[in-house]
Amino acid sequence: MTRCISIFGPTASGKSALALRLASDFHGAIISADSMQIYQSLDIGTAKPTPYERALCPHKMIDICPPDRLFSVYDYQRLAKCAICDVAKDGYLPIIVGGTGLYLDALFFNTDFGDFQINQELRESLRAKASAVGYAALLEELRLVDPDCAAPLHPKDEKRILRALEVYYATGKPLSFYQNQSHQIQSEFSFLKCRLNFQNREQLYDRIHQRIDQMMEAGLLAEANYVYEKLSPRATARQAIGYKEFFPYFEKNASLTECVDALKTATRHYAKRQITWFRRYPDATDIDMSDFERAYTTLARAVKDYLQEEST
Repeated sequence: MTRCISIFGPTASGKSALALRLASDFHGAIISADSMQIYQSLDIGTAKPTPYERALCPHKMIDICPPDRLFSVYDYQRLAKCAICDVAKDGYLPIIVGGTGLYLDALFFNTDFGDFQINQELRESLRAKASAVGYAALLEELRLVDPDCAAPLHPKDEKRILRALEVYYATGKPLSFYQNQSHQIQSEFSFLKCRLNFQNREQLYDRIHQRIDQMMEAGLLAEANYVYEKLSPRATARQAIGYKEFFPYFEKNASLTECVDALKTATRHYAKRQITWFRRYPDATDIDMSDFERAYTTLARAVKDYLQEEST
């Protein structure tokens, strides 16, 4: 069984920095579990590792898809499993890093999606319905057909709501059915789950604000304009936090300051939802990121113990 380390937590919690240090000390390769870092040309708003950071160790599941192409959790699972096997075969410790709960679930629970493939017409129909009635109404619809899947979701979990409804209407079975079936299937991977957070939530929010300010200095507005001008309305990136908040500015309906403030608010709310989602992993090792050196010491000790246990 292939041993893997998974580092996850809310946005701006320090996942990448911690993973890079771990990769250096344990001969690791990083496999992204971020639903936006898969897209080419979108670098600033997705907080991709810099070229320098990507040169420090192998990185997988980054820049693998054009920004106007649909990419499902099924696609992620299939390609990420291949990436894990490839880096392990080359002698690297696979380190899965990211904050997209659906992607992590697909790996941790070995979800079997059957023969399900993306249905563009169905997806467009669901998005049109969401525009007409709102995501709160779609979440209520999901509760009727898949209450287990709907239970942890919030109306702002737009991608997850659409995905769950898409699976149900395309296959006639709820997503939770596939998830429950998958839990009975032994995975070829073993995961040490490491959950990052801050005891003082305000410290995380300060980091979020600082990151957004840095993104603005790095050219986030121009990247958002590219998304607004060049990508189809159906492109996933147009719905992503970090880009859609600037559309009112381009449409002359809001000031730039108002849009930046809206982005900071949306990102804080997203971080809260991530924290809630990650509480669903009872076997995760909690790592407080208030002090980076202490956090890394905790992580490195957990990894060392895990690798020793797995080898005996």
